[in-house]
Amino acid sequence: MQTIGLIGGMTPQSTMLYYEILNFLSNKKFGGSHSCKQIIYSLDFETISGLQKENRWDMLNDIIADAGKSLEAAGAGLIIICANTMHLCIDAIKAVVNVPVIHIAEATAMKIKKKGLKKVALLGTKYTMEKNFFKKILESFRIETIIPNEADRDTCHKIIYKELSKGLLLKESKMAYLDIMDAMIKDGAEGIILGCTEIPLLIKQCDVDVPVFDTTTIHAREAFKQAMKTKL
Repeated sequence: MQTIGLIGGMTPQSTMLYYEILNFLSNKKFGGSHSCKQIIYSLDFETISGLQKENRWDMLNDIIADAGKSLEAAGAGLIIICANTMHLCIDAIKAVVNVPVIHIAEATAMKIKKKGLKKVALLGTKYTMEKNFFKKILESFRIETIIPNEADRDTCHKIIYKELSKGLLLKESKMAYLDIMDAMIKDGAEGIILGCTEIPLLIKQCDVDVPVFDTTTIHAREAFKQAMKTKL
């Protein structure tokens, strides 16, 4: 099995989810006391979020590219970015490494396509919802994407950065997300993309009647599948 390189820390909570999922998959596959061969390059989220606010994607590209090079040099056979938003920098990594970099939106689009859905709602940070990097990939799979209205986008973003990134899971915030998702379903969404790797801490499939696409789990499973070169 190839060693999986994780660019984490964005946030620590989502990185822990990736680590847990990959170890679970490895133990399920191999049994005994087996765990997954992983290398984690953990960034400082304060630095990352500050540069995002300043719109310094040039600096973020450099940081992510350096992380990718370090993981490859350390022996990673493939790389994943443990954050939806930071896939805005994926081309910067691809330009400097010679190992595969697994895109979270492509893995998610494949799952949606298998379900036969044509229209989905995308929830996440404002960067993920408002920029086109995720939606363009969905469009290439002939999947229409809708996003919440501006006030609801602000709510989603605030909960992610002020609460979920710190491991705070508040009942009122869960209800706010459920109300937003209900509005999106009424607007025609056939499924919901949890397009921030922390949202699955708050929202589960059992909370919603339509299919929910947990990008964290989907991404980790795709990375494991490719590391194994076999189907899960």
